[in-house]
Amino acid sequence: MIKTCLIIAVVCLSAGKVVAQPSAVKFTELNGLQKKQSKLVLVLIGTDWCKYCKAMEQSLKSDKQIGGILKASFYPVFLNAEETSEIVFAGRRFKFKPTGTNTGVNELAEQLGTLNGQLTFPTLCFLNSENEIIYQHQGYLNSSSLMLLLNKLIQSR
Repeated sequence: MIKTCLIIAVVCLSAGKVVAQPSAVKFTELNGLQKKQSKLVLVLIGTDWCKYCKAMEQSLKSDKQIGGILKASFYPVFLNAEETSEIVFAGRRFKFKPTGTNTGVNELAEQLGTLNGQLTFPTLCFLNSENEIIYQHQGYLNSSSLMLLLNKLIQSR
């Protein structure tokens, strides 16, 4: 009996946690999603080797308050700036550009993440439903600063 109650409790708690967290979408899915429900797009641009990028991604995935805000008002997209595969977005094809031996950057990361002539990691890029850049932020944001930014963007919408 106790075992059954524990299993039910774990399932209920897990289900609540999953529901609160938005799942990241792919660039190819955005057009269809925007037709169903218009939302802002949050693009987190990072790399596999960037510890601050991973920390921000973790905040987006695991913080319940941030998850609730994202689920209600944003489509989150995680973009590896060093993605070697071609990315199709907004009717264009973005390719990997080598910048040296075993290194390079995807053109989409450059397009969305360059601010004042520089691409740094992590970078947050926010798009409106027409895929126009409405705000960019370079550098790490902790959970409270990220929540403040998300709320300001929602209010200015």
